[in-house]
Amino acid sequence: MSWTDERVEVLKKMWGEGKSASQIAKELGGVTRNAVIGKVHRLGLSNRSGGGGSTKAAAKEKAPAKPKAAEKPKAAPAEPAPAAAPKPIVRPKLVVTAGQPLPPQPSANEISPEALASVREVEKKAKKLSVMELTERTCKWPVGDPATEDFWFCGLPVQQGKPYCEAHVGVAFQPMSARRDRRR
Repeated sequence: MSWTDERVEVLKKMWGEGKSASQIAKELGGVTRNAVIGKVHRLGLSNRSGGGGSTKAAAKEKAPAKPKAAEKPKAAPAEPAPAAAPKPIVRPKLVVTAGQPLPPQPSANEISPEALASVREVEKKAKKLSVMELTERTCKWPVGDPATEDFWFCGLPVQQGKPYCEAHVGVAFQPMSARRDRRR
């Protein structure tokens, strides 16, 4: 379904009459209520405060006001005032914690050069599996950027009770004394 000019005009007309998004969707056919709401939003049509259907108050708002006998009709302004651009909504960045803070993560310069060399050697031999090929017996160490096609998982046999192979366990899990020493 595409929004043709005719369908947009029907949408605008029915929206102006106070019809609900469901009623408009049913009238247009082949479009959902949410699609109608989205199109109304993109077109910048006004929000309505009342329920569905047209009301007498809405009809009065649309009808031009009749000047009283003693009043002089006001002259229409030459140009309508430009509408103020809507201000962007600034939402604070939410930080969701799951209770416990994460333990200090080792940075590349805190990992021993031997462990890094071991990881590089292991990754040369890796099976380079996709996420769909992983099992409980394959190393789940991610390699690369998940947004690219060069992303893969190690896939070598895991160490007993761990999610990674021996080399990746050496990088991921460090002895308590090493972590304690780093904090000092």
